[in-house]
Amino acid sequence: MTHLQARHAPPRVQWQLEREGVPPLLARLYAARGVAAKSELDYDLKNLIPPARLTRAADAAALLADAIEARSRILIVADYDCDGATACAVGVRALRAMAGDSGATVDYLVPNRFTDGYGLSPEIVDLAAAKNPDLLVTVDNGIASLDGVARASELGIATLITDHHLPGEALPAADCIVNPNQPGCDFPSKCIAGVGVMFYVMLALRAELRARGWFGGAGGIAEPNLGALLDLVALGTVADVVRLDRNNRILVGQGVKRMRGGRLNPGIRALFSAAGRDPAKAGGADLGFMIGPRLNAAGRLADMSLGVEALITDDAARALNIARELDALNRKRKDIEADMREQALSALEAVGEDDDADAAPAITLFHPEWHQGVIGILASRIKDKRHRPVFAFARGDGADGELKGSGRSIPGLHLRDALDLISKRAPGLLKRFGGHAMAAGATILEADLPRFSELFAQAAGEQLSPADLKRTLETDGGLEEGYFSIATARLLEDEIWGQGFPAPLFEDEFTVENQRVLKEKHLKLRLRKGRLAIDAIQFNFELAPGPAIRAAYRLTVNEYNGVESPQLLVEHIENRTA
Repeated sequence: MTHLQARHAPPRVQWQLEREGVPPLLARLYAARGVAAKSELDYDLKNLIPPARLTRAADAAALLADAIEARSRILIVADYDCDGATACAVGVRALRAMAGDSGATVDYLVPNRFTDGYGLSPEIVDLAAAKNPDLLVTVDNGIASLDGVARASELGIATLITDHHLPGEALPAADCIVNPNQPGCDFPSKCIAGVGVMFYVMLALRAELRARGWFGGAGGIAEPNLGALLDLVALGTVADVVRLDRNNRILVGQGVKRMRGGRLNPGIRALFSAAGRDPAKAGGADLGFMIGPRLNAAGRLADMSLGVEALITDDAARALNIARELDALNRKRKDIEADMREQALSALEAVGEDDDADAAPAITLFHPEWHQGVIGILASRIKDKRHRPVFAFARGDGADGELKGSGRSIPGLHLRDALDLISKRAPGLLKRFGGHAMAAGATILEADLPRFSELFAQAAGEQLSPADLKRTLETDGGLEEGYFSIATARLLEDEIWGQGFPAPLFEDEFTVENQRVLKEKHLKLRLRKGRLAIDAIQFNFELAPGPAIRAAYRLTVNEYNGVESPQLLVEHIENRTA
């Protein structure tokens, strides 16, 4: 059962924000999200945390600058998700621009999810060695690649690790590591995405090359405008679902501003076109739910090199062709996911409801026919539906009996720490694991699945309180009738929202004047609140509303046949007695 709980907006803070010129509704919303001063909403680039604060960013810049001056071969080793692809594109575009025609070369390699696995493994290093690189640069991976870095050292290849994942007990012996979560780094934005880390390294490199007199000299290499990469940074940051602290909001806000102003890289423009979205109205929801999934589809079902190519090409026609391929892959991914979700829900029928006293504190799922590229999405969907930490497994491609798992968590359980605990309690059970607080991956043997399920539930039961296991939907309370307008909806759309800084969700009581079902799964409503009557829609509804309801909803703009009107996007309904 879902419990609605309104966020508290401290009246004094709200009043102070209003005094500083923040509109009253926004002042209330921001006060409830911990914003205490209008200055915290200034997303100008000058307010970014300086690159000098990121431990070893200057060392990475010196390493890269030396490589460029020595006409070295630089190879970026990426990850196969949206964060990794955008980080790779940032690196390729920035490094090629700064190397110019000096003779230094910049190329990339993306491991295949199904055959190569994750990170800078020894096998990936051997594959990279065929390109004869002098320097390997990882993006969005590498912090756990002890063996891969050791293999690169054996081959005489230097390594620069840029990552944001949590490190293990030991760090790889790389030439340089840039990761805000490594021991000793006091960079304040610990939740920066992999693409953000790479953007910071490129900022540091530009400053280093500038200090060396590299730009505008006899070589004629122009100093690049790295701001042109912020649309890539915004996309990777939002798609990786990292917490939008102020620094991340600056990165995302600047990227969205460029999109709305028509200053997009061709690949992102093409992805907007394939998704049928207007970049002039870009927002976090577009990046997280429309553009990101299309790019991710390449890594889930095919080869993320296709996605990277879309992001690094300057040929608009080629970018559009690739974007259409990615759109087709995303449609295929949706079909696969729908079948897997049906199988998962069928398996869950034997499990108690999430509010049952005897319901398991964590869920482990496996089906021999599941697609390993889609299990992460499946785990996320089941986690949302059952409000439990979930691990979903699929068989690997080899004949070694391995299962590849992807997990998603709920507040209260740090997923990577839970895996670490399991690894200590059952040494050897986890062949590989890593990740974040809310998302992680693990590899086990199929024969060990029951033991993993038992230990996962045990770890969750120890760390999650009864309150954690009750689904709470935080709202911003009621919305006065005067705010149900297109102007208010646009006002809210223009702001930067995301993970850890959620978009406004309101709750109110309504009478239901009319209802009908669309496509057998969506609910179209006509609601009344006092003198106000307004249309509403709930996608994939489960509860048929009675004559009186309490609803949690978002205020949006519905566009139909060129006509705009305010509409409520309903996320939760509770029936009330009339």
